[in-house]
Amino acid sequence: MIQNIKLSNFGVIEELEWNNLGKINVIVGENGSGKTFLLKSLYASLKTIEVYRRGNEMKKDSELLVDKLHWTYQVNKIGDLVMKGADNPLKYEMKFNNREFEFSFGKSATKNITRIRNNVDIRKENSIFLPAKEVLSLYDVILESRENDRLFGFDDTYYDLVKALKIPKSKGKNYKEFAKSREMLDKIIDGRVEFDSVDNNWYFKRGNQKFSIHSTAEGIKKISILDHLLGNRYLDKESVIFIDEPEAAIHPKAISQFMEILKVLTDNQIQVFIATHSYFVLKKLHIIAKREDISIPIISLDNEGNSFTSDLQIEMPDNEIVNESIRIYEEEIEADY
Repeated sequence: MIQNIKLSNFGVIEELEWNNLGKINVIVGENGSGKTFLLKSLYASLKTIEVYRRGNEMKKDSELLVDKLHWTYQVNKIGDLVMKGADNPLKYEMKFNNREFEFSFGKSATKNITRIRNNVDIRKENSIFLPAKEVLSLYDVILESRENDRLFGFDDTYYDLVKALKIPKSKGKNYKEFAKSREMLDKIIDGRVEFDSVDNNWYFKRGNQKFSIHSTAEGIKKISILDHLLGNRYLDKESVIFIDEPEAAIHPKAISQFMEILKVLTDNQIQVFIATHSYFVLKKLHIIAKREDISIPIISLDNEGNSFTSDLQIEMPDNEIVNESIRIYEEEIEADY
């Protein structure tokens, strides 16, 4: 698991330290506060660790990191990731399975990182990033844009996800640990997504009916993606899943069920990071933490560059998203009288 992270002068984040991370971890903040930025930093670092020395990969970890930062944040030179106006270099520290992964570079860095420390053991498992927007209906467009045109537009979170979805579902039984999660997912979507290799398109199937992926609800497509990644064994018992705005295009009942599924997945060794600005997501996770007596660390970001850590097992965080929800509730009570 990712245990601790510390950032300095990384994009919109001047200083941030988040310790004692758990199985489920939450990043909350308004638009522009840096929550997706933070989520991507974790993903880019962990993905570098995973690719390093895997199979026939011959690149140095520093080369892999530069490439991952370049395509995840889509910057012409990685020095552009250093916080504007900062006098000191960007610094990143992460502890994973009690091993350190650290790097640093200044504004002049182009395609080279000289200060990197990677003590993490070779990793066989996969992490995945589930963006706010689904990718099934954009499958061909993303592949064409990245593999042929090599253009910015769809960052590595989208491209890596599409490549993972290309793997067909495994024949026979999947990991028994995921059986309950997949049953719960199936109840939400009442069907499954399948790739037709003949016409090179995705379809949603419900019973004997087959629907074009373009006419399928976006929420169903997003949830189906997770089911497919469990079914094709891209995700296993020690994977890390990063989810950006799970509430997007999903109705409240499905969001509640989705949070319960994530809790079941983390009963194994899977770790989850969620970036959200939904009071509904926070409240559901708060209830799960209290009910199951588990820690769910949360970090709140604001548009002034501040960060505050707390735990949903103890309390709902003090931030503008929660405060606005309470304000509307109080306004409703006042209106009734």
